[in-house]
Amino acid sequence: MVFGKFPLPRQEKPLAWSQLSHQRVRLLVALSGISFANILIFMQLGFQSAMFSGTTNVPASLDGDVFLVNEKAQFLGNETFDKAQLYRAAAVSGVATARPFYYNSASWVNPDTGKTTNVTVIAMNPAQPVMSLPAITDQRSVLEQSDRLLFDRKSLPSLGAIPEQLAAGQDVSIDVQGRKLWVGGTFSLGSNIFKRGHVVISDVNYLRLFGAEQANQLHAGVLKLDPTASGSAVMAELERTLPEEISALSKAELIALEESYWAKEPAGIIFDFGTIMGFVVGVVIVYQVLYSDVNDHLSEYATLKAIGYSDGQLLLVVFQEAVILAVLGFMPGILCSLGLYSLLSNLTGVAVLMRLGVGLQVFSMTLVMGVLSAAIAVRKLQAADPADVF
Repeated sequence: MVFGKFPLPRQEKPLAWSQLSHQRVRLLVALSGISFANILIFMQLGFQSAMFSGTTNVPASLDGDVFLVNEKAQFLGNETFDKAQLYRAAAVSGVATARPFYYNSASWVNPDTGKTTNVTVIAMNPAQPVMSLPAITDQRSVLEQSDRLLFDRKSLPSLGAIPEQLAAGQDVSIDVQGRKLWVGGTFSLGSNIFKRGHVVISDVNYLRLFGAEQANQLHAGVLKLDPTASGSAVMAELERTLPEEISALSKAELIALEESYWAKEPAGIIFDFGTIMGFVVGVVIVYQVLYSDVNDHLSEYATLKAIGYSDGQLLLVVFQEAVILAVLGFMPGILCSLGLYSLLSNLTGVAVLMRLGVGLQVFSMTLVMGVLSAAIAVRKLQAADPADVF
């Protein structure tokens, strides 16, 4: 190419790319393998992310600054404490309101199939709502009615086609814990692989389901603080005022409590193991590609040594190949994973979303995968002796 009177210098392809693109079939096979490994990792992390985000929907939606739970509680709803402690907490300086929260599991009969399953019940005093969801607070008049509930429209289909029936103008009654309740409205919260769905009822209806003796057994106390109060100071005073079996947690601590428990469950361990296996598969694939490339071009590398290339420069070429493979293999991997996430969300009703943190984590793992593979493969390169070509 000529620019004016002067020809432009020809831009040479990088050596690493020339090595990889020389055999296009091998390159495509390598990229397919890396993409497959990426998909494995994406699916495991996607499931794990969906699991954690779903299990923390309820604590994240609580409208409070400090939360009282039983000291032995491993997750929200795991243990109860006496309601009298909530009244003691309300008297602590800096506490504006102290509201009771009930959280339990109940039997649920699917009105379409007649099959019995479980639903998670959230109960509160309608005059003192503890959820920050407008769809719930705006329907307090419904909760005040006898034997009325609000249904989570994001519940799994196994609970029944409740939202569709309501939209059609039908009166929907459900057998909950052996008692007939009527669906008075809906809200959106979300299910997960451990909880099929949620309903919200009043504390009065809760006692009708589980017995009057449950009135004093709270699963959490939701405290709102005065705007001028120091959260840490109030929590310290609560710890001094309340018995040792009561813990005062911030919202971040409450969410962390939930996440740490489910991460130790078999499902969380399986997801971690699957992620590791996907990483190992990727390392093996990239290593095989790089090792074969180095082995096939060993004489060329020896020639480059003979004309003055240092070992460091040649090693850099192999590492560049690894990075190129990682980047090019990541792109189709994330695109396929987006499609699979959408498909699984539609099939299961559980939101499996591509979060930025997951994408960055997989991309980082892919780069590490490539560099680690290159570090193993370059041992063969050290055997490239210029004397072998003469």
